[in-house]
Amino acid sequence: MILRNGLIAGAVILLAACGSDEQETAATAPETATPETEEVEVTTWGFGLEEIEGSVQYEYGEKFAELINEKSDGEIEVKLYPYGQLGGLTDIYDQVQEGAIQLAFGSGFLGGTVPESQLFSLNFVLTDDEKLNTEILNDPAFRKHEDLVAAFGERNLQPLAIVPEGWQVWSANKAVRTPEDFDGMAIRVMDNRLLRETYSAYGAEPTTMEYGELFSGMQLGQLDGNIQPVFAHQEMDFYQVQDYLIFANQAQFIATFMGNKEWYDGLSDEHKDMIEETVVELVPYVHDVQTRLNTERLDIITENSDIELVYLTPEERDAFRELSIPVRDTFAEMVGERGERLMNALIEQVEAAQSGDETPSEETDAEDGMQESDESAMDEADAA
Repeated sequence: MILRNGLIAGAVILLAACGSDEQETAATAPETATPETEEVEVTTWGFGLEEIEGSVQYEYGEKFAELINEKSDGEIEVKLYPYGQLGGLTDIYDQVQEGAIQLAFGSGFLGGTVPESQLFSLNFVLTDDEKLNTEILNDPAFRKHEDLVAAFGERNLQPLAIVPEGWQVWSANKAVRTPEDFDGMAIRVMDNRLLRETYSAYGAEPTTMEYGELFSGMQLGQLDGNIQPVFAHQEMDFYQVQDYLIFANQAQFIATFMGNKEWYDGLSDEHKDMIEETVVELVPYVHDVQTRLNTERLDIITENSDIELVYLTPEERDAFRELSIPVRDTFAEMVGERGERLMNALIEQVEAAQSGDETPSEETDAEDGMQESDESAMDEADAA
């Protein structure tokens, strides 16, 4: 009996203890346990690049993805597809037009899809100041120009930003200082009539070849020369099969950051504003990126090869500039009135920016005068 009563008492104590633990757990659970929260639905935007990892486009894409993810509180992820993952360049354009990916870069080859974009291939149109060029091209007066938006819109594309990636540098197996030096040279150009017209005017024999085939094309002697920004010459090892890099500062390599138009039109105003805020934020960023990358890559090239660097003098550049001017008429004839208006709008903005270079010093002089004599300076300003 004593044993039985002891067992019963022990069971009661054990049950009481269990009950006490359960009650305490229940009481403290809201404070110590993580409440179940509704999972955030993540939307993915695919972004096709024309270049490999480590390039200007890749760094731009990475920063864009980071900022969009941050601004959307993690609701949007941007997935980058470096060159080769989606096929060739025209494959990238096809996929963004069809909506298989939402975003992409398009440069010289894009001229076959959006003829008006060949405007960025015109030589000797922009200033010699790369930062100023980046600002001009991304000024809403040009970036959102109705003719530019319409040209892309007709191909189910929406231009979002314009990204200069550095000066286009010629490579060759001989020094090129005059148009005569281009005589008979097979130089690779993107599939872009304007580029073909330009280099034909210089006396070369422009040849189109897919980006991924360039190295072997030069190595096998199918090509005598190439046109790329410095970072591309280095990252694709083009400099290994050429003897000279020629800097004429005739044009920058310019890519258009674009989206599928139907997708873009379907975005909320909040998401459109997010994209706009981000691309504006990236204007100074991408200038710094391309400057750094091109400087670093030129150092790598010179440290790892015997390639010779040729920098054209102003007089030597003028000889090429003169031959490039008639190509503007070719552009107008190719793309019609809309393209011509767009070209003239860009030229006007460039001229205005160049004439405005002296304005800051004039304003500074006026401010100094006002510090000495407010009334006198104000009278002088009124007179001016």
